[in-house]
Amino acid sequence: MEKIPRERIRNFCIIAHVDHGKTTLSDRLLQITGTVVESKLQNQMLDSMDLERERGITIKAHPVTMTYFYPKDKQYYQLNLIDTPGHVDFSYEVSRSLSACEGALLVIDATQGIQAQTVSNVFLAEKHNLVLIPVINKIDLPTANPELVKKQLEEILAIPADTAILASGKEGIGIDEILQAIIRHIPPPQAFPDQILRALIFDSVYDPFKGVILYVRMFSGKIKKGEKILLLSTKKSYEVKEVGIFNPKMVPEEELYEGNSGYVIANIKDPSEIKIGDTITWETGGTTSPLPGFQEIVPMVFSGIYPLNSSEFEKLKNAIQKLQINDPAITISQESSVALGSGFRCGFLGLLHMEIVQERLRREYGVDILTTYPSVVYKVYLRSGEILEVDNPSKLPDPSTIEHIAEPLVKAYLIVPSENIGELMQLISEKRGSCETTETLDQNMVILHCLFPLNEILVDFNDKLKSITHGYGSMDYKPAGYRISDLVKLDILVNGEPIEALSCIVHASKAESRGRAIIQKLKERIPRHLFKIALQAAIGSKIIAREDIGAIGKNVTAKCYGGDITRKRKLLEKQKEGKKRMKTFGKVDIPQEAFLEILKTDVKQS
Repeated sequence: MEKIPRERIRNFCIIAHVDHGKTTLSDRLLQITGTVVESKLQNQMLDSMDLERERGITIKAHPVTMTYFYPKDKQYYQLNLIDTPGHVDFSYEVSRSLSACEGALLVIDATQGIQAQTVSNVFLAEKHNLVLIPVINKIDLPTANPELVKKQLEEILAIPADTAILASGKEGIGIDEILQAIIRHIPPPQAFPDQILRALIFDSVYDPFKGVILYVRMFSGKIKKGEKILLLSTKKSYEVKEVGIFNPKMVPEEELYEGNSGYVIANIKDPSEIKIGDTITWETGGTTSPLPGFQEIVPMVFSGIYPLNSSEFEKLKNAIQKLQINDPAITISQESSVALGSGFRCGFLGLLHMEIVQERLRREYGVDILTTYPSVVYKVYLRSGEILEVDNPSKLPDPSTIEHIAEPLVKAYLIVPSENIGELMQLISEKRGSCETTETLDQNMVILHCLFPLNEILVDFNDKLKSITHGYGSMDYKPAGYRISDLVKLDILVNGEPIEALSCIVHASKAESRGRAIIQKLKERIPRHLFKIALQAAIGSKIIAREDIGAIGKNVTAKCYGGDITRKRKLLEKQKEGKKRMKTFGKVDIPQEAFLEILKTDVKQS
């Protein structure tokens, strides 16, 4: 590739609410700039995972380098695009992509208008001082209303409506206009006069043959094969084996220079040696001050991940470690459970993030897994004055030592049709939330600013929101501190033995309904044994719900044809004694499906 000077390089990303057409727009940009030849062009070019294609969402940020001939000054420009995810759980991917850019295309669906994620992505981009170019996409649809979106741009985001570009990624409308706006409005990369190597690692992937592949944005200096580089956070040095750009596949180059986005392969075998957001410099004569990276990620949801087959523990361990390298948002620690064997306690950013990680473990690494009910981090204040952070119900100390428990809150804003407010208010109070303020967006939509306990919106809140609003509602949330609440640990006992994997921390008002629902599910799934099985839900020593699974009846008197009734009684008494003994020593077989049923689906609370 011919070297293009820094002044003619533009680094930008595309940000938007989920499903507003970012990836289709990226496909069109690749087509118009000739980056991908027509015969090889396919939909969702930058979504490399099967999972992304199936769900129609972007999970990982994908970089690509394009060359565009700008007719105004008859020069070639290098445009480095990073396609980012739109879902709330993947905002950390957006954050680190923004660290590597000077500008962003803000894509808004002309039929749906501004959504919750649009607002939060704009705030994130402004925090990184990026130049925003608004693009109103899908104008070819019959229900498109670009004028309304322009009005929303000015009223909600304070972005001048006349700067918006009307486009359709599907039909290819307005694509040249977008490319020219990128060149006109987004500034070239900032110059560092000293020319010392500074590169930001904004992502990384693990390749079994090449080791760790670093995705980098070059801020100054050059990097080429054979050079010795240093990672500032770990102070470890490596020899560069290959550098190149994404086109959109990896294309080796002689060198990467300032302004470029590309990849570096440097003989790094251990994924744990890499920190996303780290700075690469030369081993000798390099810089000592790191580039500003992206925000540190704090997991909000925790769940146990266990192999379905205990012999696959090592396979699961390797898979999670490899997955962690290009998804630093996962935190892992080893744990074991009597019911499920050895596994890992993993921290995630949200429910979709957890679901995607589980699905990737199954597909990319071929591990069959079982996950425990998701939990959040509670602050437990002990009578001794000590404060514990508990993310696993089994780690909760004895209730007699606890002063009180505080649960994490989130500040959520919901953008919903005004006709659904009544039903939504009901859902909000059902989830122990409170609506603080409402503001009108336009004649049809309103924004609700709410406060929720995080554990209440974990499992099914988004599904219910979509169901009530017929798909038109959207939500975004951010942490909002802790609040003391009346929380209890709910234990599930089978024949008097607590099943740790099914324990959970719930609000006292919901403990009975949740306990009843779980043991009902267990009753449906556990087969009958030769003895009666008691299923109980308990808070401490207090039993709040109970169900029994009856014993299998065996006709021990079948061989007695007539004769004295005392013979039959004797046999029945003998059977009764045997069943008593079995109840004391008998081990209940709980099928894996019973765990799967309870752990995978939300147990509806009455």
